Amino acid sequence: MRPSGRKTDELRKVTIETGVNRHAEGSCLIRCGDTHVLCTATIDERVPPFLKNTGLGWVTAEYGMLPRATNTRMKREAKDGQSGRTQEIQRLIGRSLRAGVDRVALGERQIVVDCDVIQADGGTRCASITGGWVALRLAVNRLMKAGLITSNPLIDPVAAVSCGIYAGQAVLDLDYPEDSEAGVDGNFVMAGARLVEVQMSAEGSTYTRAQMDMLLDLAEKGIAELTAAQLAAVG
Repeated sequence: MRPSGRKTDELRKVTIETGVNRHAEGSCLIRCGDTHVLCTATIDERVPPFLKNTGLGWVTAEYGMLPRATNTRMKREAKDGQSGRTQEIQRLIGRSLRAGVDRVALGERQIVVDCDVIQADGGTRCASITGGWVALRLAVNRLMKAGLITSNPLIDPVAAVSCGIYAGQAVLDLDYPEDSEAGVDGNFVMAGARLVEVQMSAEGSTYTRAQMDMLLDLAEKGIAELTAAQLAAVG
């Protein structure tokens, strides 16, 4: 039995509210159970220096957690500098979102996706990727409406979900009580039907190829449901 009472292949309740920031070109608040992430997308008509005059666009991301996103207060990273965990997560978000982008069609401009965790209950990087794509899509819609690009540069929706082995069972979408005790923990990112990245580790026990296949099957199911929620959110 899972602590939440969910079935082994059941996602937490997912809601995606768009247009939550009046200033950003794209924004949403994604809630995956008790994990809540504010995602905004900002269009910059310049690219990083290494892409100047290449004709290629760029998508990057920044990630952070508010001090009381967890059950105890954390120091603001602006005070002491980013942790290695934060840097690793924002690089994951950026490269995941880029996997679903035709950078030629985007043109020589950059879109920065900011993911700020308001409340954490496990799976913050996955929620950030899933919500980040929604914010990115809304920003791209604005570019297309303004006639600044002529074709949609977003190839496929990009979404992510965690899966793991908890109490000997393969389960979908770990919340914090499961994540903290899981024998195996994995994060799966997909662009449509294609895998973008798989992060899996033996937290308390090793795992078999058959168990890995079970987790991949769960991830495909969960990401299909998340993709449906993304597309519904952007209309």
